[in-house]
Amino acid sequence: MISEIKLLEEVDLIIKNAIREDIGPGDYSSLACIPADATGKAKLLVKEAGVIAGVDFAKRAFDYVDSELEVEVLIKDGESVDEGDIVFFVSGSSQSILKAERLVLNAMQRMSAIATKTRQYVNLLDGTNTQILDTRKTTPGFRALEKMAVKIGGGENHRFALYDMVMLKDNHIDFAGGIAEALTKTKKYLAENNLDLKIIVEARDLKEVDEILDAGGVYRILLDNFNYEDTRTAVKTIGDKCLTESSGNINEETLAAYAKCGVDYISSGALTHSVYNMDLSLKAV
Repeated sequence: MISEIKLLEEVDLIIKNAIREDIGPGDYSSLACIPADATGKAKLLVKEAGVIAGVDFAKRAFDYVDSELEVEVLIKDGESVDEGDIVFFVSGSSQSILKAERLVLNAMQRMSAIATKTRQYVNLLDGTNTQILDTRKTTPGFRALEKMAVKIGGGENHRFALYDMVMLKDNHIDFAGGIAEALTKTKKYLAENNLDLKIIVEARDLKEVDEILDAGGVYRILLDNFNYEDTRTAVKTIGDKCLTESSGNINEETLAAYAKCGVDYISSGALTHSVYNMDLSLKAV
């Protein structure tokens, strides 16, 4: 995963681009009917139960729009909320609050939905040693916030992008001529370019697990679409040689059963690509 500094740089890019996209040359609705010196106060109102996420982001977005806006936080990121709860108050320039409103709501609604789903998965894994991971199946241009939401919900981040970890999947292996060839070429490339990156390799069956172990130098083996029996066998075969990860159509009904097979991680694209935004609103008070 990328550094905290790099992550915040990505967040700032999201804010900058979103404001550019939404405001353009001006928020004419506000400019037309609200005096420039008018001040006001608004509350972030929760309209359904879940896990709140994006409070720190909202503070960053408000500050970008107007550094004089003041945010009073009542509920922090990662806390459970119910309908009717007030997460924070924001006060200051009325025009500035309205400029930031849609970005804050869009981001927090999606982030909170992701954090809520992640928390559900984390709870299902309670009592096991397995951790839930996200994937790169994220909304283009919004990845940093979705990854942050997974962490807020109690999950762990997989690689952030293609540049911070090597992951050799089925197409890489097939195009390279096989597992041994793909790993040999990868290790050579990393050494020649002074890249200190962890390597994950996808296995499609138990035979490929053996091939990966024979090649060595792997951080984690991804057991893709394995059944329970083969997962247990693979975990026993791998032992402490490297970490293990299960993936492939794993859902709420099967998550705990795969965890009981002994894998270190389960990755799920559903955390970020199959959620419905939590209902939140920003209301003047």
